[in-house]
Amino acid sequence: MTIAATELGLTAGTWNIDPAHSEVTFAIRHLMTKVRGSFTDFSGAVQIADDVAASTATAEIKLASIDTRNADRDGHVRSADVLDVENHPTMTFATTGVRAEGGDYKVDGTLTIKGVAKPVTLDVEFHGVGTDPWGGTRAGFSATTQINRKDWGVEFNVPLGGDKALLGDKVDITLEIQAVRA
Repeated sequence: MTIAATELGLTAGTWNIDPAHSEVTFAIRHLMTKVRGSFTDFSGAVQIADDVAASTATAEIKLASIDTRNADRDGHVRSADVLDVENHPTMTFATTGVRAEGGDYKVDGTLTIKGVAKPVTLDVEFHGVGTDPWGGTRAGFSATTQINRKDWGVEFNVPLGGDKALLGDKVDITLEIQAVRA
């Protein structure tokens, strides 16, 4: 199904992610509840095509920018036990396809963590286009996905007896993105 960018109010071209008005967050089970965190240093761009299905996106996240509101935990997550940011300083995403499903979109891509590249699908909601107070044109998107951290070699855990462990394997990822037309 072809969806013209103009039907959505988008113009073809480069839209840069505005990190001051965007978020990259995650949640993982820790014991009985979920712990949430974010990455504060990231960049990326969306290349909007005339046919939205031909659009692409790329993103780079600096893993050392993790913030779980606990400095000790953040330090451990940065260590070789977990993300090994000294040897793998970034996580990247690049699209391989865009599909419309109802009023929402599926964005297929490759997520690379610790040098391991695996396919993921983002569920994307498009929030529209508008002009900001400085004369720029912005587009808004929300995206979610869930990954199994072990698929990317993030194995650290602490057994708690029986089949219980300190951390869950599933990681919920949420993106709130404002992109500015270049």
